Amino acid sequence: MRRAGRIFDHTGSVRIPASHCGLYGLKPTYGLVPYTGIMSSEFNVDHAGPITADVANNALLLEAIAGPDGIDTRLATPNPKISRYTKALGGDVSDLTIGVLEEGFGQPNAMLEIDETVRHAAGYFAELGAGIESVSIPWHRDAMCVWLGFGREGYYSNMMLGNGFGTNHGGLYLPSLSDRIAQWRSHANELPHNLRVAMLMGEYVRTTTNGHYYGKARNLVRRLREAYDDALARYDLLLLPTVIRTAQPLPPRDASPEAVIGNALTNTENTCPFDLTHHPAISIPCGMVDGCPVGLMLVAKHWDESTIYRAAAAFERSVDWRSLERPKKRSRKRG
Repeated sequence: MRRAGRIFDHTGSVRIPASHCGLYGLKPTYGLVPYTGIMSSEFNVDHAGPITADVANNALLLEAIAGPDGIDTRLATPNPKISRYTKALGGDVSDLTIGVLEEGFGQPNAMLEIDETVRHAAGYFAELGAGIESVSIPWHRDAMCVWLGFGREGYYSNMMLGNGFGTNHGGLYLPSLSDRIAQWRSHANELPHNLRVAMLMGEYVRTTTNGHYYGKARNLVRRLREAYDDALARYDLLLLPTVIRTAQPLPPRDASPEAVIGNALTNTENTCPFDLTHHPAISIPCGMVDGCPVGLMLVAKHWDESTIYRAAAAFERSVDWRSLERPKKRSRKRG
C-alpha cells in the first residue's frame, strides 16, 4: 500500500494533519479498530484510524485493521459492524441528504476563507445529486468545554500518572513501555509548555474537586451524542470544516509559553466533539487557502463508515480539489 499510515485520534490527530496536508484521514467509530499495544491518552477517546493519499487506500487500510482482536476491551461491542468498505467507493450520492452543520462555521478566531471554501465545496455535493440542507446543533459549540472538563483530568491521570496504560482495563499492558513513559519524572523540565500546563490543570482539578467535574463532563457527553444522533436521524451525513485555520508555522525555540500553548490548543474546535461521541468522521481535501490545503469533514452514524467513503470517493473522482474545478461536465442540480 503506497503512502498510507495508521495514526491515533484523541482530539483530532488523524483529521487535523490530514486537513493540513491535503490527505484523507478517517477517525472510525469507537471500538472498530483495536487499540492493542498503543499507549492510551484517555480510554474514552482512544481511536486509531488511517491517513492516506486517496480514498481507495483509506478504505482498504480500514478493512485491514478493523475488527476485534480478542484482547482490546475498548471495543464497544464484541461484534462491531465491519464492512467491505472498498465496495462503497463506486457509488453515487444521489440518494444522500447532507446536513451542513452551521455551528461548525464562524467559530471564534476562524478564518473566513476556510468557511467560504468549505461552503463552496458543499455545493459540489449538490451538483453530484445530494440533497444539501442547513442544520443547527447548538451543542456543537459547547463540546470543547465538555472535552476540557474531562480531558485534562482524564489525560493526566491515565497518561502521566498511569504511565500511558492506567489501570482497571482488560487489554494488553506493555510494562517496558510503561517504564519508559514513567521516565518523564526525571526530566519534567524538558516537557513542552503545553503538556506542563495540562498536567498542572489536571493535578489541580483532581486534588481540589475529587473528580466532580470529570464526572459531570462525562455525563454531558451523553447529551452531546444525542444531539448529533438526532440530526443524523434526519441526515445521512453532517458536513463542516475540519479545522478553522490553515496550518501555522511551529513556534520558534525561544517562543513564549503563551505562544506554544496557544498554538497547541488551536484547530480542535470541530474535531474533538466526535472523539467524545464516537461518531466516525473523515477529513477530505476540498480547496486551498494561501497555498495551504483545506479540509472538509464528513460525519456519519456510528458504524456507517461506508456512507462516508461513498461520499468522499464521489467528491474525489469528480472534483479537482486543488482548484475546485471539475475535469468533466457538471451534473445538474437535483430538483
